[in-house]
Amino acid sequence: MPNTVGSSIPGLTLETSSYNDGTVVHCAGRLTAAFTSILHERVKGLFPTARRVVLDLTDVAQMDSMGLGTIVGLYVSAKASGCELELINLSKQVRRLLSLTNLLALFEPCGQHMTRIP
Repeated sequence: MPNTVGSSIPGLTLETSSYNDGTVVHCAGRLTAAFTSILHERVKGLFPTARRVVLDLTDVAQMDSMGLGTIVGLYVSAKASGCELELINLSKQVRRLLSLTNLLALFEPCGQHMTRIP
């Protein structure tokens, strides 16, 4: 059974579930300028101990350039820490944003239904 920790602020909810070799962060709400520091702080804190971090974006209703920048920054931090950062369950809007910025190839989606979750 996974260990789950949640936090919520108006506009963004993060639930973290730990598994054997990784952690899943389920994001719900908006990944916009007003809320990205919360995501950055929570996820970056996982890198020293997790081999793999998966951001589940199933319930992300909106993402702006700050949200995109935060995810890219987390990707760079993860690589520097020897950790894998993956994205799953990308909405059409998020997929389009990653595609338009040529960043979609950076992230290897695990599949629509979290088939590779540890």
